[in-house]
Amino acid sequence: MANERALVLGGGGVAGIAWMTGVLAGLADAGAQVGDAEYLLGTSAGSVVAAQIASGAPLAALYRTQVEPALQSRELQPREGALTELFEFGEKLDTEVFDPRERRRRMGEMALAADTVPEPDRLAVIEARLPSHSWPERPLDIIALDASTGETRRFDRASGVSLVSAVAASCAVPGVWPPVTIGDARYIDGGIRSLTNLDLAAGHSRVLVIAPMPDPVLEADAAAIAEHGRIEVITPDEAARAAFGTDPLVPTTRTPSGHAGFAQGRALARTVTALWNGA
Repeated sequence: MANERALVLGGGGVAGIAWMTGVLAGLADAGAQVGDAEYLLGTSAGSVVAAQIASGAPLAALYRTQVEPALQSRELQPREGALTELFEFGEKLDTEVFDPRERRRRMGEMALAADTVPEPDRLAVIEARLPSHSWPERPLDIIALDASTGETRRFDRASGVSLVSAVAASCAVPGVWPPVTIGDARYIDGGIRSLTNLDLAAGHSRVLVIAPMPDPVLEADAAAIAEHGRIEVITPDEAARAAFGTDPLVPTTRTPSGHAGFAQGRALARTVTALWNGA
């Protein structure tokens, strides 16, 4: 594992999916091919992008499905105010509950009680996003949380869980989308633990993180990785943040976010190439 390259993709809604796809396409367009990572770790929106690139679909084609309206997959509109309610609930938990696992459990409790779209409707959206519904041969980990216990679940090819269900679980934003049923349990967004879950990529010598949203533990996790290897972290620049707007779940953010990501990826290609090639 010490010589493997890890690509870590974080949470950030449909805007984040478009922006990360744009970054990857822009990097590739400028000669930095990072889609060949030996290990992929995806959380929430990042689980979608990780599954997409692991399928072998050309990055240029994936990019077009984000920025060309005629090619964009159908998305559901979340209940008005749901994201604001989630942020307010999270802030309340931060002041009242200090055990991380208990915070996650309480978030799951809220998710289980929330009024959302039906679970089958949400699963259909995830199915439409993925060019392949089969797990790839190379290592891909997708992170979700057990809604009842707050326990972290790492889905992979050996987990016995379908790729669509794993991605849907990782993307099940509490209070916004329904928890996903897998076996006897229901699962919520892995971004509740950490928007990148970068600490789970420890042990890789070269790590590229593409993180659409601010993550309070990202800096510390990146520092820990840097003690034993090399790491680069890409976060949205000013143009990308403007493209995201105030709600990254709004489908109309996809086109501007994808374009902003492409420009940012091209601009960062030299730095990323040095990391990826061990220069």
